Amino acid sequence: MTHIRAIVLGASHWHVPLCARAIAEEHEVVGVGDDDVLRVQVQDLAEGWGAPVEADWQKLVNLPDVGLAYVFGPHDGMAEKCLALIERGIPFVVEKPLGTSLAELSAVRRAAEAAGVPVTVPLVQRGGPTQRWLAKAGRPTYQRSTFIAGPPSRYLENANPWMLDPDKAGGGCLANLAPHFVDLFLQGSGESAAHVDSRLSSVLHNQAVEDHASLIISTPEGREAIVEVGYAFPGSPLKRYCSFTSAGEAGFAAVNSDGTAAFTALDGTTEVDRINVDSDPLYDPFVRSVARTLEDGFRGLTTLAQLEDVMRPIWQAYDDQHGGKENGRP
Repeated sequence: MTHIRAIVLGASHWHVPLCARAIAEEHEVVGVGDDDVLRVQVQDLAEGWGAPVEADWQKLVNLPDVGLAYVFGPHDGMAEKCLALIERGIPFVVEKPLGTSLAELSAVRRAAEAAGVPVTVPLVQRGGPTQRWLAKAGRPTYQRSTFIAGPPSRYLENANPWMLDPDKAGGGCLANLAPHFVDLFLQGSGESAAHVDSRLSSVLHNQAVEDHASLIISTPEGREAIVEVGYAFPGSPLKRYCSFTSAGEAGFAAVNSDGTAAFTALDGTTEVDRINVDSDPLYDPFVRSVARTLEDGFRGLTTLAQLEDVMRPIWQAYDDQHGGKENGRP
């Protein structure tokens, strides 16, 4: 089997190690890019893939016969990289939020569609254990997702300090964590967001980016989702706190942080199980899905149009709270 020649941009991103084994097994990595090529993590990944490291991402985009790219790294440079890949006709995987504004994402989406370049996004909760369990309730009428990750200092420890710079990241926990759970609701309901209420706070850690955010999203039919995310969990082997509920036409489903899950049907019967709520293992199967669907234009995976629907209420929340990127403060 001949593997597609692939490049990885922004290799110091904390999600890349979660994809590394699958990338090695599914692709032929011919170039690894990062702003700091001397980072130990970047060097280790490049060695494992048997690929050279390059600080100039444009040189990697211009390598011959590249059939796939992975775009990670600071959000403020994502759109430029994506547009360069589109110009070269190279399909790519891009980490959310793809830019620091809805306008950047929309421009990339339009360019990719016009050029016929396939693009997908690792919204890895799709098809995962949590989504499958919540689906037992049927199409959600009311859904709630809470996902509280570790403190913002972890980005200093994992060589991604730009995540605490609002100009480079576009925002804090809302832009970073909420897309997964807004997506679960929109996909489950089959609707788009019609209205969003929001609250953002940075009181706990006093950083330039928010460490807690709450959204209330309603759809044209009046379906409602509450999405709460944060960088408010202590540094711990537990990694995070999370819990989810969904009420729909089939009943009520709930998932707790320890993986205990319950579903109560309309007849009052209750099913109980335990599932894996750790999102880290979901990146490996995503990469394998990318390899499997590349020739079909990533059929069945997240599209940029869907990411645009997800990010619209999120960027709206930033606009509502403090003027948004377009007014100089993300």
